[in-house]
Amino acid sequence: MIKKLLLLTFVLSFLFACGSAPEREKPDVEDVIALTGNKKKFFDHITSLCGKKFKGEETYMAEGRESFAGEKMVIHFKSCTNDEISIPFHIGEDKSRTWLLLVEDGRLRFRHDHRHEDGTPEDITMYGGYSDHKGTELSQFFPPDDYTMELLENAPGHEWALTLSEDMKTLEYCLQHEDKLIFQAEFCLDKTLN
Repeated sequence: MIKKLLLLTFVLSFLFACGSAPEREKPDVEDVIALTGNKKKFFDHITSLCGKKFKGEETYMAEGRESFAGEKMVIHFKSCTNDEISIPFHIGEDKSRTWLLLVEDGRLRFRHDHRHEDGTPEDITMYGGYSDHKGTELSQFFPPDDYTMELLENAPGHEWALTLSEDMKTLEYCLQHEDKLIFQAEFCLDKTLN
């Protein structure tokens, strides 16, 4: 019994002499910078559409460009997280396009993800830009980012815009080049598709 007490005393003395074991170092967790102001309100408006599909139509195509008039257009607010909204955009049977709204370092980014039928990326994909200062809670404008400037020859002067109507019944997608409208589509948000 005395031997056990001596052994226990020795072990406890050793532990106290060495001090407590150091805490495990916690890995650095990157701070997530959230959206604020109009960009946050816009993102929240779009998030409120998550899980729904809507029909749309081309309302303008610049002369000399291939028109989608007469093609069935559908957008599907497929998945939404705190930092990404994925919106597949189908034109007729072509399901290669997905719009992405991303929160990156407190900024709102809009990208066009183009994929082949097998899911592999097309050569021209992930282009877009970060929202600028002109946006409101219902409308955001996206001039081309550096990646897009390198990817697309005609990127300088481009600007994409997403605009919700005040009554939240329509969403308009526009592409402009040097302040001239190139393409516009409008989606009816008051009638969901199955």
